[in-house]
Amino acid sequence: MTGARITPAEPPYSEAVTAALARLMPEGVPPLVLFRTLAVNERVFSRMMAGGLLDKGSISLRERELVIDRTCWRCGSEYEWGVHVAFFGERVSLTPEEVRGLCTDDPEATPFSPRERLLLRLCDSLHASATVSDALWAELVKEWSPAQLLELLVLAGYYHTISYVTNALRLPLESFAARFPDTPGAVETRA
Repeated sequence: MTGARITPAEPPYSEAVTAALARLMPEGVPPLVLFRTLAVNERVFSRMMAGGLLDKGSISLRERELVIDRTCWRCGSEYEWGVHVAFFGERVSLTPEEVRGLCTDDPEATPFSPRERLLLRLCDSLHASATVSDALWAELVKEWSPAQLLELLVLAGYYHTISYVTNALRLPLESFAARFPDTPGAVETRA
Protein backbone atom coordinates (compact mmCIF):
# COMPACT_ATOMS: atom_id res chain seq x y z
CA MET A 1 0.00 0.00 0.00
CA THR A 2 1.27 3.47 -0.82
CA GLY A 3 0.79 6.57 1.28
CA ALA A 4 -2.40 8.49 1.89
CA ARG A 5 -3.95 9.87 -1.29
CA ILE A 6 -4.91 13.24 0.23
CA THR A 7 -2.62 15.09 2.60
CA PRO A 8 -4.41 15.76 5.91
CA ALA A 9 -5.04 19.35 6.92
CA GLU A 10 -2.59 20.86 9.39
CA PRO A 11 -3.15 23.61 11.94
CA PRO A 12 -4.17 26.30 12.03
CA TYR A 13 -7.65 24.99 11.27
CA SER A 14 -10.70 27.16 10.76
CA GLU A 15 -12.61 28.13 13.88
CA ALA A 16 -15.40 25.63 13.08
CA VAL A 17 -12.98 22.73 12.52
CA THR A 18 -11.01 23.62 15.66
CA ALA A 19 -14.22 23.62 17.72
CA ALA A 20 -15.38 20.31 16.23
CA LEU A 21 -12.02 18.64 16.86
CA ALA A 22 -12.08 19.86 20.47
CA ARG A 23 -15.48 18.19 20.93
CA LEU A 24 -14.46 14.97 19.18
CA MET A 25 -11.03 14.23 20.61
CA PRO A 26 -10.13 13.42 24.21
CA GLU A 27 -7.93 16.06 25.81
CA GLY A 28 -4.29 15.59 24.93
CA VAL A 29 -5.01 13.28 21.96
CA PRO A 30 -4.16 14.77 18.58
CA PRO A 31 -6.88 14.77 15.90
CA LEU A 32 -7.21 11.53 13.96
CA VAL A 33 -5.80 11.38 10.45
CA LEU A 34 -9.36 10.69 9.24
CA PHE A 35 -10.70 13.90 10.79
CA ARG A 36 -7.78 15.99 9.50
CA THR A 37 -8.22 14.52 6.03
CA LEU A 38 -11.95 15.24 5.99
CA ALA A 39 -11.12 18.80 7.12
CA VAL A 40 -9.50 19.41 3.72
CA ASN A 41 -13.11 19.95 2.59
CA GLU A 42 -14.75 21.76 5.50
CA ARG A 43 -18.26 21.17 4.16
CA VAL A 44 -17.70 17.40 3.96
CA PHE A 45 -16.05 17.45 7.39
CA SER A 46 -18.96 19.28 9.01
CA ARG A 47 -21.60 17.08 7.36
CA MET A 48 -19.79 13.85 8.29
CA MET A 49 -19.31 14.98 11.88
CA ALA A 50 -22.98 16.01 12.09
CA GLY A 51 -24.03 12.59 10.79
CA GLY A 52 -22.13 10.59 13.39
CA LEU A 53 -23.83 8.35 15.90
CA LEU A 54 -21.27 8.34 18.70
CA ASP A 55 -23.58 10.13 21.12
CA LYS A 56 -25.86 8.38 23.60
CA GLY A 57 -28.41 6.67 21.41
CA SER A 58 -31.15 4.11 21.80
CA ILE A 59 -28.75 1.14 21.87
CA SER A 60 -26.04 0.35 24.39
CA LEU A 61 -22.47 1.51 23.88
CA ARG A 62 -21.39 -2.14 23.61
CA GLU A 63 -23.99 -2.90 20.92
CA ARG A 64 -22.95 0.22 19.03
CA GLU A 65 -19.31 -0.81 19.08
CA LEU A 66 -20.07 -4.38 18.00
CA VAL A 67 -21.91 -3.05 14.94
CA ILE A 68 -19.17 -0.54 14.13
CA ASP A 69 -16.34 -3.02 14.57
CA ARG A 70 -18.03 -5.82 12.63
CA THR A 71 -18.98 -3.47 9.79
CA CYS A 72 -15.47 -2.03 9.56
CA TRP A 73 -13.95 -5.51 9.60
CA ARG A 74 -16.31 -6.71 6.86
CA CYS A 75 -15.32 -3.67 4.79
CA GLY A 76 -11.62 -4.26 5.44
CA SER A 77 -11.13 -0.90 7.18
CA GLU A 78 -8.34 -1.76 9.59
CA TYR A 79 -7.90 1.97 10.17
CA GLU A 80 -11.41 2.56 11.60
CA TRP A 81 -11.69 -0.87 13.24
CA GLY A 82 -8.39 -0.29 15.02
CA VAL A 83 -9.35 3.17 16.27
CA HIS A 84 -12.64 1.89 17.69
CA VAL A 85 -11.13 -1.18 19.32
CA ALA A 86 -8.41 1.01 20.86
CA PHE A 87 -10.74 3.79 22.07
CA PHE A 88 -13.80 1.76 23.06
CA GLY A 89 -12.80 -1.91 23.43
CA GLU A 90 -11.96 -1.66 27.10
CA ARG A 91 -14.91 0.65 27.83
CA VAL A 92 -17.32 -1.98 26.47
CA SER A 93 -15.42 -4.85 28.13
CA LEU A 94 -14.32 -6.59 24.93
CA THR A 95 -12.13 -9.55 25.79
CA PRO A 96 -9.26 -10.59 23.50
CA GLU A 97 -11.40 -13.57 22.43
CA GLU A 98 -14.27 -11.24 21.53
CA VAL A 99 -11.95 -8.94 19.58
CA ARG A 100 -10.86 -11.98 17.55
CA GLY A 101 -14.53 -13.03 17.27
CA LEU A 102 -15.39 -9.72 15.63
CA CYS A 103 -13.14 -10.87 12.79
CA THR A 104 -14.47 -14.41 12.47
CA ASP A 105 -16.57 -15.33 9.44
CA ASP A 106 -19.13 -17.42 11.36
CA PRO A 107 -20.92 -15.44 14.10
CA GLU A 108 -21.95 -18.70 15.75
CA ALA A 109 -18.27 -19.56 16.27
CA THR A 110 -17.72 -16.45 18.40
CA PRO A 111 -17.85 -16.04 22.19
CA PHE A 112 -20.69 -13.51 21.99
CA SER A 113 -24.13 -14.01 23.50
CA PRO A 114 -26.97 -15.08 21.17
CA ARG A 115 -28.30 -11.49 21.20
CA GLU A 116 -24.89 -10.08 20.25
CA ARG A 117 -24.44 -12.71 17.54
CA LEU A 118 -27.65 -11.36 15.99
CA LEU A 119 -25.88 -8.02 15.60
CA LEU A 120 -22.98 -9.70 13.83
CA ARG A 121 -25.42 -11.49 11.55
CA LEU A 122 -27.17 -8.19 10.82
CA CYS A 123 -23.87 -6.57 9.82
CA ASP A 124 -22.93 -9.58 7.69
CA SER A 125 -26.29 -9.55 5.92
CA LEU A 126 -26.18 -5.83 5.20
CA HIS A 127 -22.62 -6.09 3.93
CA ALA A 128 -23.28 -9.12 1.73
CA SER A 129 -26.63 -8.15 0.24
CA ALA A 130 -27.54 -4.61 1.34
CA THR A 131 -30.71 -5.99 2.92
CA VAL A 132 -32.01 -8.17 5.75
CA SER A 133 -33.92 -11.38 5.16
CA ASP A 134 -37.40 -11.80 6.64
CA ALA A 135 -36.12 -14.62 8.85
CA LEU A 136 -33.32 -12.51 10.35
CA TRP A 137 -35.65 -9.52 10.72
CA ALA A 138 -38.09 -11.70 12.68
CA GLU A 139 -35.30 -12.52 15.11
CA LEU A 140 -34.16 -8.91 15.38
CA VAL A 141 -37.61 -7.51 16.21
CA LYS A 142 -37.78 -9.84 19.22
CA GLU A 143 -34.73 -8.10 20.70
CA TRP A 144 -34.84 -4.45 19.57
CA SER A 145 -37.53 -1.80 19.19
CA PRO A 146 -38.27 -0.13 15.83
CA ALA A 147 -36.29 2.96 16.93
CA GLN A 148 -33.32 0.79 17.88
CA LEU A 149 -33.48 -1.17 14.63
CA LEU A 150 -33.38 2.07 12.66
CA GLU A 151 -30.33 3.17 14.63
CA LEU A 152 -28.60 -0.17 13.99
CA LEU A 153 -29.27 0.02 10.24
CA VAL A 154 -28.09 3.62 9.92
CA LEU A 155 -25.05 2.93 12.10
CA ALA A 156 -23.95 0.05 9.86
CA GLY A 157 -24.52 2.20 6.77
CA TYR A 158 -22.58 5.13 8.21
CA TYR A 159 -19.60 2.92 8.98
CA HIS A 160 -19.72 1.44 5.49
CA THR A 161 -19.26 5.04 4.33
CA ILE A 162 -16.43 5.67 6.79
CA SER A 163 -14.78 2.40 5.71
CA TYR A 164 -15.02 3.34 2.05
CA VAL A 165 -13.38 6.68 2.79
CA THR A 166 -10.55 5.29 4.95
CA ASN A 167 -9.83 2.51 2.44
CA ALA A 168 -10.04 4.66 -0.71
CA LEU A 169 -7.81 7.33 0.82
CA ARG A 170 -5.35 4.69 2.07
CA LEU A 171 -5.13 6.36 5.46
CA PRO A 172 -2.13 5.22 7.50
CA LEU A 173 -3.01 3.38 10.70
CA GLU A 174 -2.96 5.46 13.86
CA SER A 175 0.04 4.57 16.04
CA PHE A 176 -2.18 3.54 18.98
CA ALA A 177 -4.75 1.58 16.96
CA ALA A 178 -5.44 -2.12 17.23
CA ARG A 179 -4.63 -4.36 14.28
CA PHE A 180 -6.83 -7.01 12.70
CA PRO A 181 -6.14 -10.31 14.50
CA ASP A 182 -5.24 -12.06 11.25
CA THR A 183 -2.56 -9.50 10.37
CA PRO A 184 0.85 -11.23 10.42
CA GLY A 185 2.62 -10.19 13.59
CA ALA A 186 -0.46 -8.39 14.90
CA VAL A 187 -0.71 -7.54 18.54
CA GLU A 188 -3.78 -6.35 20.41
CA THR A 189 -2.72 -2.73 19.93
CA ARG A 190 0.05 -1.13 17.95
CA ALA A 191 2.99 0.33 19.85
